[in-house]
Amino acid sequence: MIPSANLTRINEFLLLGFSYLQEKQLVLFPLFFCLYLLILSGNITTVTAIFLEHKLHTPMYYFLSILSISETFYTIVILPKMLLNLLSVLRTISFINCAVQMFFFAGFAVTNCLLLGVMGYDRYAAICHPLRYPILMSWRVCGQLSITCGILGFMTSLIMVNLIFSLPFCNSNKINHYFCDISPVIRLACTDSETREFIIFILGALVLVIPFFFICITYFYILKTIMKIPSIEGKKKAFSTCASHLTVVIIHYGCASFIYLRPTASYISNKDRIATVTYTIITPLLNPIVYSLRNKDVQMAIRKVLSRKFHLK
Repeated sequence: MIPSANLTRINEFLLLGFSYLQEKQLVLFPLFFCLYLLILSGNITTVTAIFLEHKLHTPMYYFLSILSISETFYTIVILPKMLLNLLSVLRTISFINCAVQMFFFAGFAVTNCLLLGVMGYDRYAAICHPLRYPILMSWRVCGQLSITCGILGFMTSLIMVNLIFSLPFCNSNKINHYFCDISPVIRLACTDSETREFIIFILGALVLVIPFFFICITYFYILKTIMKIPSIEGKKKAFSTCASHLTVVIIHYGCASFIYLRPTASYISNKDRIATVTYTIITPLLNPIVYSLRNKDVQMAIRKVLSRKFHLK
């Protein structure tokens, strides 16, 4: 550990981002900018369609709208700064702004994981206990579940950020990433951080593994119930209500587990940066696409919203 007298506090960090790609950054900017616009338009359209279409005022679509809102803010925390840095020579971010970015990024990320678990429970209640569904998933329960997801998400994020940014940073200020992610930042600490890394790893494992394990259990009972349905059409109809959720869960947890269910020491900058692009850009983009492509009710609601808009014009 470096003596406190020799510590020079770092006031800002340098985000290296995609600097290793050099001239290709000019190609990445329009690509990421278009993807960012697609994420915003896709999620906002989904939320608007659910809000305006009375047929979609059900718990399943309520949680989908909350997930879409969370995904929208999640990308707003990261992508505007990344896009600006792609065109900038000086890619700095202040110490405080780095902590704030990590707090909101981690908060929305954990909230999304918990929301996917709640959405799994909603499908379990609808298919396995249809008669009790109005009680199990009343609007009061839905509100309580969504608020709980947000509180737990940002409480977990606050603990992580406090553990990281209470460390001394006195050597390099170069973050080998395009935003203030957990592993690249904590690696810059100029003191032993193994204990804190272990705590953060355990927290990350809990918020990923517990909801995923819960989803697996709910789908085990869902599949058992579906298999008891006598008609093939009935089985297809029951499973179709779960297909979109399952697709999003596989993509979301697959990418997140690859990045965060490893010790910080195993972070490999360039490869992990590409994987993080999938998690921070592709996943939020796929959510509205998956639900709109696989769900006829959402498709019809979006068409109605668009037709009303152009008809009014």
